[in-house]
Amino acid sequence: MNPSVSNNIPHLRKTTQYLMPPQLADFNDGEVYNIYPVTKLAAGKIFNGYTSLAKWITEQKTVVIEGYAGVLWDLVKDALQAEIEAAGLKVNFIKTADYLKSTTEIEKLVEPFLGTPTSVWGTKCTLELKDLYELDQLSAQQPDTNYDINILIGTGATLANWDAPVIYIDVPKNEIQFRMRAGAVSNLGGDKQQEPARMYKRMYFVDWVLCSALKKSILNKISIIADGQWGTDINWMFKNDFIEGLNKIGQSVIRVRPWFEPGAWGGQWIKERIPGLNKDAVNYAWSFELIVPENGIVFKSDNNLLEVSFDYLMFNNNQQVLGNHAATFGDEFPIRFDFLDTYDGGNLSIQCHPHLKYIQDNFGETITQDETYYILDCKPDAQVYLGFQETIEPVAFKEALVSSQQNNVALNITDYVQSHTAKKHDLFLIPNGTIHSAGANNLVLEISATPYIFTFKMYDWLRLDLDGNPRPINIDHAFNNLVFDRKGDKVQQELISKPTVIETGDNYQLIHLPTHHEHFYDVHRIDFEGTVSIETNNDCHVMMLVEGEAVLLETADGTKHVFAYAETFVVPAAAKSYTLTNLGKGTARVIKAFLKEL
Repeated sequence: MNPSVSNNIPHLRKTTQYLMPPQLADFNDGEVYNIYPVTKLAAGKIFNGYTSLAKWITEQKTVVIEGYAGVLWDLVKDALQAEIEAAGLKVNFIKTADYLKSTTEIEKLVEPFLGTPTSVWGTKCTLELKDLYELDQLSAQQPDTNYDINILIGTGATLANWDAPVIYIDVPKNEIQFRMRAGAVSNLGGDKQQEPARMYKRMYFVDWVLCSALKKSILNKISIIADGQWGTDINWMFKNDFIEGLNKIGQSVIRVRPWFEPGAWGGQWIKERIPGLNKDAVNYAWSFELIVPENGIVFKSDNNLLEVSFDYLMFNNNQQVLGNHAATFGDEFPIRFDFLDTYDGGNLSIQCHPHLKYIQDNFGETITQDETYYILDCKPDAQVYLGFQETIEPVAFKEALVSSQQNNVALNITDYVQSHTAKKHDLFLIPNGTIHSAGANNLVLEISATPYIFTFKMYDWLRLDLDGNPRPINIDHAFNNLVFDRKGDKVQQELISKPTVIETGDNYQLIHLPTHHEHFYDVHRIDFEGTVSIETNNDCHVMMLVEGEAVLLETADGTKHVFAYAETFVVPAAAKSYTLTNLGKGTARVIKAFLKEL
């Protein structure tokens, strides 16, 4: 089992999930699913603790400490102050939080991007981080020569343009959410805690957008990258070594750190089969296998771990990662893998996702949430709800949904929506506007375009969330997007993939699982018993072992990595070629998702 930090200042994070440890001994990759995958760097590249960081700061005399929304700035300040004063030095801290505009002013600025108070969604903010600050006052702050050490600290610190080294403190998105739920952090400029869903909406549409834009703009100015997820501890590395690590994975292989979350419909497959997770969780509904806006990449040196957000890789290496499609998608990684676990759980809501123009006009996204369901595992009775019955009447369906919501009356949903028996390795196609749901007793690998929060629920089986509150229902949004001619026989013809063998070799088959014409990605499955070699052709491949024990991946640069069953990994376009070796008995099956030709 993987060691974890289970209780580090518990009042600062509210979750059943363990905190990743700052140090971790080598893990036997490939034997079982690893919840803490790492990219190994040479010795001496990652340093642990505030003592070592404070020593470096005292050598510089003046530094800027910038960081993401969600950093526990008071803990950082107190830890550094204690170390510096213990060395007999006087330190002057200037906190950027003192130069934020008033909460009222900030709320007025961001209000246009937050939708209505009852809405789940806002729209991507078009402001800049500097707009939240009294920039003249912040810029007027200068080092005080009466002190030995001067530190400008807090989100937005680089806006003051000090001529000094920059330390950047990152925090994983899941930890930010756990801190919000505990009331340990609030939104930028917020003077009080709000309900976590409201804070998340503000983070997603405003705070994270502004902080990520600033992070990209100052990447070349950063001297040190630090991981601030541990509160009273910190790991850090020099930027040049960090860039070298990004360049390494940008041409070999990438695996992000997954994270796991319970939910109203969650099941037991993940909890029973993935080691190292907290078994006290009521269930696991999701695994964020590769939802890169919220996943991090973990580097390791001398057993010290350091996690950074995935967007650094796209800022620095998007051409290496996406190859032929880099110009189209820029910094956005376009493919998402995640698990939906309904094994011994419940049905997902009956739902659909927005059309491209709708998500662009209403929410500020650039691509939309086109999905597929790949059935990794299931019980014999498992179903997938997909497409309408031939007899669907939109007006009557909407009236039934509204009545169910208002009167808390159950619907016989199959009067309106088709139900299909799910079998292992089936691929169900869910282009935007398609009504769908995963039924109970499935472990779904969701292969999708990257957007992930734009789910318009129409019917949720009258259940409450895990906190006992009603889950949002979005009938009007759904009916602005539903495609009602995806019904009857057309569903079988167009929305259930028909696999075909397109290439064969010794102990090898390449199987095409065609996606819908609206999907900008396609899916292959590689079935093999020995070794198979594959060219990237300057395309990015997103992969998972969906049957078998383990596979060895070796890329053209000599990088080797073993992946266990159900682990997601990415081979970037710049890898050029790679070989997969089946390390288990029988046939290994590896899913490969990739972008269609332009």
